[in-house]
Amino acid sequence: MKFCRECNNILYPKEDRDKRTLFFACRNCEHQEVSDNNCVYRNVVHHTAGERTQVLQDVASDPTLPRTKTVRCALCGHGEAVFFQATARGEEGMTLFFVCCSPDCGHRWRE
Repeated sequence: MKFCRECNNILYPKEDRDKRTLFFACRNCEHQEVSDNNCVYRNVVHHTAGERTQVLQDVASDPTLPRTKTVRCALCGHGEAVFFQATARGEEGMTLFFVCCSPDCGHRWRE
């Protein structure tokens, strides 16, 4: 984030299409400065192991995923599961994953 040297407000990115340059301009005063980098914004997301696990547990409540009643959870015996295909770590091809739909269980397994 850059700030104006004159009035200390935020500088916003703008472009000069004729000169094909990027600069930052203040919306309160006339101050402008040429950008030294073409990157205006970068968002880096770092996930912890717990966040990745939580995403898989939420899969059971996703209404867009297909459900089956032909499998039983080995942990709780519930008769409904959500399933999807994804690549498994260290394996080639797709793997079929199941997630138990019981709100108290959330067990995950694959076939």
